[in-house]
Amino acid sequence: MSALLWLAAAILFVIAETFSGDLVLLMLAGGALGAAGADALGAPVWLEVVVFALVSVLLLMGVRPVAKRHMLSRPRMLTNTEALKGKHAIVTEEVDDRDGRVKIGGEVWSARALTAGEVIAPGEEVTVVEIDGATAVVWRG
Repeated sequence: MSALLWLAAAILFVIAETFSGDLVLLMLAGGALGAAGADALGAPVWLEVVVFALVSVLLLMGVRPVAKRHMLSRPRMLTNTEALKGKHAIVTEEVDDRDGRVKIGGEVWSARALTAGEVIAPGEEVTVVEIDGATAVVWRG
């Protein structure tokens, strides 16, 4: 009978984990599954509690740090203007240190040259150094 209670606790821990995302409750769910297994093998209630605590602590100390490290090691996805830095663009209207137009990935952007006094002719390829407001700061090269 207590095996069903441990299984219900494990399910509740897993459901609660979906809201927290910290992997603590998932480790407790593993402990509850261990206790359910102990009950299925005929262990007394006090031993089930010990198995729950022991398995939970072992999972928290051994598995959780590795899982957290794995979850946090994903490369950061660049979006919006961050994703444009380093992209190549084609000059559509002459670019100087004040004004101009470039085409970046099919979109036309206002642009200015990174270096003061530099003039970049239409048709040349440039590299986006940064986005300043709605203006692409570009560099020849």
